[in-house]
Amino acid sequence: MVYSQILRRLREEKTNYRKRKHLLMGRRDYITVQISNENTLVQIHKPEMQGDKVLASAHSRYLLGKGWKGSRKNIPAAYLTGYLAGKKALGKGVKAAVLYSGTRKYTQRMAAALKGVIDAGLEVPADSETFPNEERITGKHLKVQNEINKVKSAIDGEVKTK
Repeated sequence: MVYSQILRRLREEKTNYRKRKHLLMGRRDYITVQISNENTLVQIHKPEMQGDKVLASAHSRYLLGKGWKGSRKNIPAAYLTGYLAGKKALGKGVKAAVLYSGTRKYTQRMAAALKGVIDAGLEVPADSETFPNEERITGKHLKVQNEINKVKSAIDGEVKTK
């Protein structure tokens, strides 16, 4: 009987190599969204043979400096973090990207971050039916209300686009 070793990242369920192969063959930049217990992280990557290069990155802790109150992992925070990452990517010359979820499920928070990237101006193939409705993106369903438009205008003022 022959023993064949399973790749470590496959064994730990961190990488879906079939999706990754198709992603690399497409030669397009891609977006990853990680939502932890407290924060949201949105990154735009460029795949390369030596390893993926991060072109733009945004973390939801940035929102604290803009007067954000409440959770940094909810739908409005994910939307604004995606919007910030999209504006940074436009400043670096990125025009289009695709979403790469890896082994994670496509959730409403991930969809909100993707909508933020699209609203920033990047071309991403996505169906608008999968996005949360406008009431949830603006946070009207939450107890702690935040000014979404005020934070968006602050992001527009800070991040320079080409």
